[in-house]
Amino acid sequence: MPAETILDWVSHYGYLMIFFLLTLGIVGIPVPDETLLTFVGYLSFKGDLHIVPSIFAAVSGSLCGITLSYVLGRTGGVSLINRYGHFFHMGGDRISRIRDWFDRVGKWALLIGYFIPGVRHLTAFMAGTYRIRYSTFALVAYAGGLLWSCSFIFAGYAGGKEWDQLKGKVHDAFLTGSTILLLVFLFYLWKKKFRHSAPPHPPLSPER
Repeated sequence: MPAETILDWVSHYGYLMIFFLLTLGIVGIPVPDETLLTFVGYLSFKGDLHIVPSIFAAVSGSLCGITLSYVLGRTGGVSLINRYGHFFHMGGDRISRIRDWFDRVGKWALLIGYFIPGVRHLTAFMAGTYRIRYSTFALVAYAGGLLWSCSFIFAGYAGGKEWDQLKGKVHDAFLTGSTILLLVFLFYLWKKKFRHSAPPHPPLSPER
């Protein structure tokens, strides 16, 4: 969807459109979520929207979208793996290992994934597919949705006077920052895996 069209919708229809667009955006419809949230902050700065209901609409839409993705994974993800998983060597043992990985580390991808384009659309679906407990999913994913929504709304509010300049820089700055965040997260996972797979040090021989 063109960003200008989406911003016009938000200007005309307000809180309900914020909720609706963010729900669709989190599920995977191509909505410029960060630009939208920053624009909501700008409209709150101008007084066209009120900051509290704006945050409520944005957070509610984010949480609805992430929950819907989880439910879709929970109800249909296993069928997809059973049907097509053999093309990707996704047997039962590997599914168990991925579920264990989600329980230990992967749940944090639900938090960090909000800030990485493309990742937030997949993490909740994968969490549902691998039957991650809803309580674990909700604790991390909902905290991430709150942090992500408020971060961009407050950025738009704080930079309200420079919206024309800020609007063009949001996407580029976010893409750069999220790429760095993704690399740091991948490095952390690699280091953790390397530490667990490294052979133990041989015992020291007694001195003679």
